Amino acid sequence: MNGRLIYVMGPSGAGKDSLLGFARSRLKTEPFLFAHRYITRPSGNGEAHVELSVEEFEVRSALGLFALEWSSHGLRYGIGIEIDLWLERGCTVVINGSREYLEQTLRRYPALDVVYIDAAAHVLEARLGARARENAEQVAERLARRAPFVTPAGVHLTTIDNSGVLEDAGRAFVDVVRGAVAFGL
Repeated sequence: MNGRLIYVMGPSGAGKDSLLGFARSRLKTEPFLFAHRYITRPSGNGEAHVELSVEEFEVRSALGLFALEWSSHGLRYGIGIEIDLWLERGCTVVINGSREYLEQTLRRYPALDVVYIDAAAHVLEARLGARARENAEQVAERLARRAPFVTPAGVHLTTIDNSGVLEDAGRAFVDVVRGAVAFGL
C-alpha cells in the first residue's frame, strides 16, 4: 500500500470526534480522507458515524465489508474496506479507532501512525457527563477503568492533550495529519 494510515484513539470524552471534525473542516480541499465508522448506536452528540442495526452490521461483517471491526461497551464498530482502495491509491487516511483494537490493527496495517488524544481526568468526567449516554455512576466506573496507554514497540505515536481550547488541540492535530504527508511519518 502506498498511502498512510493515521489511527486516532484515546479515552472516551477526550474529544476525538471534535478534533476529527475540526481537522476535516480545515483540510477539505487537501488530499486527506476521513473514514466513516459504522456503529450499532444512534448517531448524534457530535459523533459522525453511520448508524447500523446489529443485524445490518452482522450482514456487512459476514460479507467482508469491514477492513477493521471491534466490539466495545456492548456496541459494534467497523471501518469499511474502502480504506484499502484509498491506501492503494496513495491517500492519507484518518480513522477513529480503539485503544483495545490497536494490536489487531497493526497486524493488518503495520506502518500506521498513531495519534493518541487525551485530556485531564476532570475534563473527561465533565464531557462524559455532558453527553448523557451514561449516568453518573457509569461515568465514574468508566473513569476508574481508565488504564495508562502503552505504545507497542516500533509504533510512531503522537500525543495531543485536548484538555483546553479545541482550537489549540485542533491545530496540533491538523499539523500531525499534514506532517504525515510532508515528512513521511
